[in-house]
Amino acid sequence: MSSNSGIRIPSRLPLLLTHEGVLLPGSTMRISVDTARNMQLVKTRLLKGTSLKSTIIGVIPNTRDPELDTEDLPSLHSIGTAGLAVQVVGSNWPKPHYTLLITGLCRFRVSQLLKEVPFPLAEVEQLDKLEQYTSPRNTSEAATPEGELGELSQRFYQAAVQLVGMLDMSVPVVAKLRRLLDSLPKETLPDVLASMIHTSNKEKLQVLDAVSLEERFKKTLPLLTRQIEGLKLLQKTRKSRPDDDKRVKLVRAVGKVGKFPGRPFSLDEDGDDDEDGDDNTVLERKVKGANMPEAALRVCLKELKRLKKMPQSMPEYALTRNYLDLMVELPWSKSTTDCLDIHSARVLLDNDHYAMEKLKRRVLEYLAVRQLKSTLKGPILCFVGPPGVGKTSVGRSIARTLGREFHRIALGGVCDQSDIRGHRRTYVGSMPGRIINGLKAVGVNNPVFLLDEVDKLGKSLQGDPAAALLEVLDPEQNHSFTDHYLNVAFDLSQVLFIATANTTATIPPALLDRMEVLQVQGYTQEEKVEIAHRHLIPHQLEQHGLTPHQLQIPQDTTLDIISKYTREAGVRSLERKIGAICRAVAVKVAEAAPRLAAGDSCHMTKAQRVSSDMASPPEMPIVIDHIALKDILGPHIFEMEVSERLTLPGVAIGLAWTPLGGEIMFVEASRMEGEGQLTLTGQLGDVMKESAHLAISWLRSNAKTYQLTNLVGGLDPLEGTDIHLHFPAGAVTKDGPSAGVTMVTVLASLFSGRLVRSDVAMTGEITLRGLVLPVGGIKDKVLAAHRAGLKRVIIPKRNEKDLEEIPANVRLELDFVGASNLDEVLNAAFDGGFPGISNPVTLPQITSKL
Repeated sequence: MSSNSGIRIPSRLPLLLTHEGVLLPGSTMRISVDTARNMQLVKTRLLKGTSLKSTIIGVIPNTRDPELDTEDLPSLHSIGTAGLAVQVVGSNWPKPHYTLLITGLCRFRVSQLLKEVPFPLAEVEQLDKLEQYTSPRNTSEAATPEGELGELSQRFYQAAVQLVGMLDMSVPVVAKLRRLLDSLPKETLPDVLASMIHTSNKEKLQVLDAVSLEERFKKTLPLLTRQIEGLKLLQKTRKSRPDDDKRVKLVRAVGKVGKFPGRPFSLDEDGDDDEDGDDNTVLERKVKGANMPEAALRVCLKELKRLKKMPQSMPEYALTRNYLDLMVELPWSKSTTDCLDIHSARVLLDNDHYAMEKLKRRVLEYLAVRQLKSTLKGPILCFVGPPGVGKTSVGRSIARTLGREFHRIALGGVCDQSDIRGHRRTYVGSMPGRIINGLKAVGVNNPVFLLDEVDKLGKSLQGDPAAALLEVLDPEQNHSFTDHYLNVAFDLSQVLFIATANTTATIPPALLDRMEVLQVQGYTQEEKVEIAHRHLIPHQLEQHGLTPHQLQIPQDTTLDIISKYTREAGVRSLERKIGAICRAVAVKVAEAAPRLAAGDSCHMTKAQRVSSDMASPPEMPIVIDHIALKDILGPHIFEMEVSERLTLPGVAIGLAWTPLGGEIMFVEASRMEGEGQLTLTGQLGDVMKESAHLAISWLRSNAKTYQLTNLVGGLDPLEGTDIHLHFPAGAVTKDGPSAGVTMVTVLASLFSGRLVRSDVAMTGEITLRGLVLPVGGIKDKVLAAHRAGLKRVIIPKRNEKDLEEIPANVRLELDFVGASNLDEVLNAAFDGGFPGISNPVTLPQITSKL
């Protein structure tokens, strides 16, 4: 490798096939490597090679569509570029690949393909001289080509100088290009400039194939001239522009001319390009027209000033541009006008939802106050109730009533505070929180936001989203809510926030204190029947393509579905059962349709006609009675097992509250000879275990009064006796104090040998002195007793005020006993009262107090 003969590349080169572009000598190019052969080449030659020679590879342009690439080696282009791999970067996302930075050295021709696997290896012939680097002073002293080649070289150099002179010399890349024109040998300029100006891959391939220097000048000179003509035309049409703005436009125009070679420019097209091309000017106009607060406008103008100074290749350019786009799209001053017609709002709410009077009244109150005070802040409401009672749909109806936009944010399982407040822009992949994203989606600053399942928020190392919601849901703070991504205050005071939850037990107290809680209780059977015939059945008929002339479900059948196939506080299971009926009827209707077509019987054989008569189409409408209901839905899922369960002493019915609504709960007790131990089963919590010990202690202390005996007739119920207390549905965890009166009744029944009434249920907390204390969830518990067909409900006397929330028809069908002590509980739970109680209160006297 002497300087006289020039530098020689290896005679055998591994070949890298690329479809991303054409590498020319003297240029640098990034190439993504993800095919099997290319990956093997990188691993074997570039990563494991130790000599400089191992980093020289041959780059062959692959003209075949990469999506059609197969395991077969495509036909190789005869001429390629020997390149030096100066950088290798690997990554596993989105799939394993390498990125190579390769500098082109010289052309070569493939003489013979030596092997194809694991990567192509070929015998090559070097086509260009590869001289050692010489200083600009020595270059100027080099011999200048003569004749036609010298003339082409001089014309090309002059054109290159003219092109660079038309660009902004203050840009570092342009200044570097100008210096290269003076330092590089003229025979290398065609390859260098062809790789820098915007040309198609086909044009670059033609330059690569031009082996002789004269042909290379002839191929490249028209490309250079085309760029100059395009710039001249753009300069002519933009003389009225400021010089700085003009230079930016001219640099962008070079790429546009190169992408569409040979296509003439028109003034109209150039005008459109001016409107869309000057993004910064358009963005600045949008920022000033967004009517944002002074503080936000000041931040946006500062970011816009930084944006103008950034080159588009900088990663921060895209981040800043996305930030400004979001600030422009946010509804700083856009809002909808509320519909304040109370009469129309009441009609709309009544049409959308049956019952739910408390929720409707609260919405109408808000409308009335808005009529009197237009600057009223949006309330923070929280609907708490079992699933399926319509909390989410009520929120949607409220938005429709007010004429506002509606946006739902699901918070179930969210455990990162950034979901609420957003990420800081210093992080990679940062984005605003769900609140700001929701405002951007609806396009107004006074929508109805539904924060669904706020009781199911999580907590993790990324913060507590419930704590982040404190600022959002506080009327005294949310007028200046600051998202981490925006880093400027946004006014949320006009947003109507509605949260939904199944229980308030899991909501942090500080968050619960900021919301106005409205309880949404379960429905009675009568309400469910009404809801089914007003909303569910018409909706399911529409969903299944049926009409009321094809299917009818009487109210008695609907009541059977509610009582024997569903047992829930809401109506979701009821809607699913109605959907199952519609599907079954749809099959009958679809089967009957072909047989009802005119003229079909003319082409039937005798056997087919007899078969058709036997399977005649059903008469319309199809009415679902209890027989058809059993055929479609199967045997009854819920039977009235109450009377069968209470056939022995030691069994009573308690009432429990769950997030899914109220439930009845059977409590069973048995005794056997032993050492006076108490066994509790059924996955009971600590509070229930303590209630069981309270019940035992109270009965032992009053055993003589109530004539309670043990197995051998003694007055101590636990002497020589073991007690086992069980709560069925053992897989479900149970806790709470409200089962205290039920435990006392069960044990009193066991020790006295008397049966508890089979139509009575009870709830209440007890004390060691025999007092009955109030508990929660009375409405849900009473509705559960009503669903189960019970007739008497024993509640704490201090809970009598909660009976006002229960529908009047349910109160008429149930007898309520308000008990202040355990004597009254036992007297009401047994037929004829309980022995040992002086002056027993009779049922008429109890009910008359209510």
